[in-house]
Amino acid sequence: MRAVDIIIKKRQKGELSREEIKFFVDGFTHGDIPDYQVSAWAMAVLLNGMTPRETTDLTLAMAHSGEILDLSGVVDIAMDKHSSGGVGDKTTLVVLPIVVACGLPVGKMSGRGLGFSGGTLDKLESIPGYRVNLTTDEFKQQLKRDGIVLTGQSLDLAPADGKLYALRDVTGTVQSIPLIASSIMCKKIAAGAQAIVLDVKVGNGAFMETLAEAHCLANLMKDIGKLAGREVVTLISDMNQPLGEAVGNSLEVVEAIDTLHNRGPADFREHCLRVSATMLVLGKRASHLDAGRHMAESAIASGAAFEKFRILVHSQGGDVAFVDDPGKFPQANYIKVIKARRSGYLSQVNARLVGEAAVTLGAGRARKDDLVDHAVGFIIQRKVGARVEEEDILFTIHANDSAKLAEALEAIRPAFAWSDQPVEVIPLFYN
Repeated sequence: MRAVDIIIKKRQKGELSREEIKFFVDGFTHGDIPDYQVSAWAMAVLLNGMTPRETTDLTLAMAHSGEILDLSGVVDIAMDKHSSGGVGDKTTLVVLPIVVACGLPVGKMSGRGLGFSGGTLDKLESIPGYRVNLTTDEFKQQLKRDGIVLTGQSLDLAPADGKLYALRDVTGTVQSIPLIASSIMCKKIAAGAQAIVLDVKVGNGAFMETLAEAHCLANLMKDIGKLAGREVVTLISDMNQPLGEAVGNSLEVVEAIDTLHNRGPADFREHCLRVSATMLVLGKRASHLDAGRHMAESAIASGAAFEKFRILVHSQGGDVAFVDDPGKFPQANYIKVIKARRSGYLSQVNARLVGEAAVTLGAGRARKDDLVDHAVGFIIQRKVGARVEEEDILFTIHANDSAKLAEALEAIRPAFAWSDQPVEVIPLFYN
C-alpha cells in the first residue's frame, strides 16, 4: 500500500477502505508519510468529500492513533463541549466555569486558531504563565481535584489530528466538512467524553456558511457519536457577525471576565447561558433547560462561576492577578477609535472580514509557525439592526504596528453595510 495511490484514489472520487484510511493515518502519525502528501490528500478530501462511513473510519483511526482516555474513575459523567469555530467566540472561557460551579465537572482539550477564527488556547496564553500542555496524568488529577481543566491536546491523545489540524490551517482545507467532523469528534472520543454538546456555527464568519451545511455537519457528528457510543447534542448558532464585542486574544479574555462578573455584552451572555443550560441538562444536573438557565444565572450572580475561573487559571500556572485586575494585560501601542461616516441602520457586520482583519493585525496566524500578538484586535461596538448616528463610535482597533493598523483598517471597513430602513436583529440560535 502506498500513500500516493490513496491520494490518487481520493482525487478520482474513490471511496477509501478502512484499511487504506488506517494506513494513511498511521503513516502520517509516525512520520512515514510527509506533510506534502497529507496536504494533497486533504485537498482531495475537501474537493471530493467522504462518505459517512469513511468519515467515521477516519475519526476512529485518528482517535486510536494515541491513547484513549478513561475518565470513569475520575468523574461520574465525562462532559465536554465544542464550538466549530467563529469570530469572537470565547464561550468556553465562560461556560466551563459556569457549569462547574453548578456541580458538573468538565475536562476540556481545546485547539488553536484556524484561519480567521480564534483559538481558545491562544486566548488563554495571553494570561502569563498559563499552561496549555498538561500531561494526561495532570489532566486527570486536576479534573478530580478541581472539577475543571482547560488545556491543549495531549501529545498522547489523537496525535494524528494534532498534526493534521496544523496543516489544515495553512493549506486552505479548513472548510472540509468530513475533516471538521472527524477532527472534533476524534478529540472528544480520545479525551474520554461520554456526553458532548456541539455548538455548530453558521454564517459568513463560520466554516459552515449555510444552514444546510451546518445541519450536515451537526448530523454527521451525531452519527459518529452514536457509532462510538457517545451522547451528542448539537446547537446551531449564528456567526454572520462577531459574537460579543471583542475580537483578539487578551481582549476576549477580558470580555469573558466581564461576563463572569455579569456585565458582558448581552448577546454573548445569552449565548453562554444557552450553552450552559444545555450542558447541565445533558449532564443530568438540571431536569430541563429553564432550570439549567436559572442555575447558570445564579452561578454568575453569586460569583461562584468567576471563582471557578480563578481556580482554573491558578491550577494551570496562570497569574491570577491578571484575572483579578484585567487592566494588567498589556495594551497595544495604537488604540484608534473609528466613528461612523453616516447615519442609518447597520445591515451587516461581516464576521469573516472582521476575523481576517484581526489576522492582519497579528491576532491569528497566516502561516503555521506565525507567532500570535495577544494584545491586538478589535472591539466591535455596534450590531446588525442597531441605529447608528454619524460620528457614533463604530469600532475600536488595537494594533502594535502602524502599517498593520492601516492595512487592517482598510480590510475591515467593507465588513460594515448600511440601510436607511430598520433592519431585523440576527438570531443567536437556529434550533
